[in-house]
Amino acid sequence: MPSRLVAYLDTADSAAALLETIRSTPALAIDTEGASFHRFVDRIYLLQLSTPTVSAIIDPLAAGPLPGLGTVLEDATIEKVFHDADYDLRLLHQDYGWHVRRIFDTRIAAQLLGLKAFGLAALLERYFGLTVEKKHQRADWSQRPLSRDMLDYAAQDTSHLLELRERLHGELERMGRWEWAREEFGRLEGTRWPDEDPAQSFLKVKGARDLSRRELAILRELVNWRDDAARAMDRATFRVMSNEALLDVARVAPATAEALGGVKGVPRGMLQRGAPDLLDAVRRGLAVTDDELPRFPKSPRWARDPDFDDRVIRLKAVRDAGAARLGLDPGFLCGRERLETIARVNPASVEGLAQIPELRRWQIAELGEGFLAALTGRSEASPYRDA
Repeated sequence: MPSRLVAYLDTADSAAALLETIRSTPALAIDTEGASFHRFVDRIYLLQLSTPTVSAIIDPLAAGPLPGLGTVLEDATIEKVFHDADYDLRLLHQDYGWHVRRIFDTRIAAQLLGLKAFGLAALLERYFGLTVEKKHQRADWSQRPLSRDMLDYAAQDTSHLLELRERLHGELERMGRWEWAREEFGRLEGTRWPDEDPAQSFLKVKGARDLSRRELAILRELVNWRDDAARAMDRATFRVMSNEALLDVARVAPATAEALGGVKGVPRGMLQRGAPDLLDAVRRGLAVTDDELPRFPKSPRWARDPDFDDRVIRLKAVRDAGAARLGLDPGFLCGRERLETIARVNPASVEGLAQIPELRRWQIAELGEGFLAALTGRSEASPYRDA
C-alpha cells in the first residue's frame, strides 16, 4: 500500500466532500470494479480514485449518483489516468451517462513503447519493483460487506497510476511517440457500448455460424431462455449454461429430459430445475416455419477483386517490417482487419489513406508511403518513411 491514506467512503456526504476537494486537481487516477463474472447485467460496484495527495474508494451503491465525480471526469483541464480504459469508460457511460475527457491510458502507452508485458501488475513490477497479488481478480465486487483484504487489493489499482503515468510519458517523449499517444487517447473519448437489438444476441454466440437455419432457430429460443433464467437469478449467463452447451442442445434438439441429460455440458442442477422450460425452448425452435427461420444478415458484397489477397500480403509485409523497425507488436501497429480495409479501399495517395477512419495519423506517417508502394506493387519502393 502507498504511504498516503486510503479512505473508504460509503455515504453521499463523505463522497461529495472528497469530490469537492479534488475539483482543482491536475490529474486523477481512476479505476472501476464490476462483477461481469457473477452478475447478469454488469455495473460499477466500486470506484477507486487517486490524486497526487489522496486516495479513496467510493461505494457507489451506498453513495448514490456522484454528480461531483461526473463534473471532474468531464472537465478537460483535468487529466484522467486509467489502465486499460475501454471497459471502465463503457461502464461509466452506461451507469452515469458521463463522457470522460482528456484521458491517459497506461496500457496503450506501454504498447506504444513496445513493451511486451503491459498488464498493470507487470508495469508496477517493472517500474516500481512492486508485486501485486492477483487473488481477487475475479472477486464478486457486488457483495457486501467487502473485506479489508479486498479493499486493500482494490486500492492498488490507482495508488501508483499517476507515478506510472509520469514514467511512461517521459519515455514516450524520449522516443518521439507522445503525439502518437495523444491521438490514441483522444480516440478513447466517447467510448460506449453501441445500441444493439437484444433479440439478435443469439447471432453473436461463437459457433452459431456453423449451425443450420433450423438449429439457429432453436439456439435463438435457448438464448432467450438462458437470458430469462440468468436475469431472474441475477447471474452471469455462462453460469446458467455455457455457449458450447447451448450449441450442442441446438444440434441434438432433445425431446425428452433423458435425451437432454445426454447432452454434454448441461448442468445437472439445470436438469433438475429447468428441464421443462429448456425443452419447451427446443420445441419452439422446431415449430418455426421454414420461411421464418432466422439467418445471418448478409455481409457487404464486394466486387470480385483477384488482386485483393495479393495486396493484403504486400501490405502485411510492409506492416511487419515497420513493426520490427519500431519495436511494436505487428497486430497493435496495424491489425489484419485494418490491412484488409486498406486493400479494399486501395487508395492512391496519402490523402486517400487519411480518409480511412480506422487509420491513425501516426500510422500513416510511419507506414503510409510503404503501403502506397505495396498497393501499386512497386517492389523497389522503401516500406519505411523518410528519416
